[in-house]
Amino acid sequence: MPEAYIVDAVRTPVGKRGGSLAAMHSADLGAHSIAALVRRTGVDPGAVDDVIMGCCDTIGPQAGDVARTAWLVAGLPDHVPGVTIDRQCGSSQQAVHFAAQGVMSGTQDLVVAGGLQNMSAIPISAAMLVADRYGFTTPFAESPGWRARYGDVEVSQFNSAEMIAEKWAISRERMEEFALASHTRARAAIAEGRFEREIEPVTLPDGTVFSTDECPRETSLEKMAALEPLAPGGRITAAVASQICDASSAMLIASERALQDHGLTPRARIHHLSVRGDDPVWMLTGPIRATQHALEKTGLSVDDIDLFECNEAFASVVLAWSDELHVPLDHVNVNGGGIALGHPIGATGTRIMATLLNELERTGGRYGLQTMCEGGGQANVTIIERL
Repeated sequence: MPEAYIVDAVRTPVGKRGGSLAAMHSADLGAHSIAALVRRTGVDPGAVDDVIMGCCDTIGPQAGDVARTAWLVAGLPDHVPGVTIDRQCGSSQQAVHFAAQGVMSGTQDLVVAGGLQNMSAIPISAAMLVADRYGFTTPFAESPGWRARYGDVEVSQFNSAEMIAEKWAISRERMEEFALASHTRARAAIAEGRFEREIEPVTLPDGTVFSTDECPRETSLEKMAALEPLAPGGRITAAVASQICDASSAMLIASERALQDHGLTPRARIHHLSVRGDDPVWMLTGPIRATQHALEKTGLSVDDIDLFECNEAFASVVLAWSDELHVPLDHVNVNGGGIALGHPIGATGTRIMATLLNELERTGGRYGLQTMCEGGGQANVTIIERL
């Protein structure tokens, strides 16, 4: 089977909610990373077969196939198509999978994969609010088929995070220690310049150059302990959840033929890609089953993986995954995760993969495994091999 290679990966700095990127149109946000990717790689944009971008809540400025719009806003050729996909939090990781599958099938040679999300402009609950206007509490709540299968239960990521903390006996204190470590690692990574290669600074309308992730905080266990839980008597607080934010990210996926034809040097190879589903009411347990499946398919063990990225939607998700699979936390999210760096939903998958790629190169590791929980009880797994 033909191989799929990562040529380069780029992202915007992550802007906090209401921060530096809040007023940026979603298409322009996506265009920024796409244009930077084309410029950095030197690839002929006319040779790109497709542009696949993840985005959730595709209403307002994110509607109308924003992947296609972002490519055009970047000033790139009209004949190159684009498609927007929604696998919830894993949307841009799935974009990489579709891009790699196109290359591995032999039907495509160069594909841009990425994602974008302006959560300041379009809140995560925006689609839910539209549904509620027409009498639906969630997009699927009134489906007779759904109710017949799962009953009249509230499906919520917050409920799932609480359920996971209870089932795996993860205390609030342990989650807060994990969250503090995320902020500490992220701030250290910024101070050491670990993100500089992957970030393409954004020049704002007032001429300010925005180049550093805004979400990491100086915090403490004492500050976290003072927060009220999201549910009465619960363990989950805002401190142990990912931050709402704005960003875009993009990668160039290429075939071996494209590498030769365009004089491109690959940075990594896609070693494995898969996606699995789990109980949609539990929702956030998907990474456990998906990682088990990926390791079984590849014959690799946890010990064979040098670095892991498991998206920090909530601390309980990563800790339960780590406990179940015996993944050492000192190899997980070593530069911080969504709790500190933010989770710009549609852009997160390729944001994380850019960070994973750069960290493998920095440390000399061979394999990196990435997974993330997704709406509907799903999870993608990608294993990349540094070249």
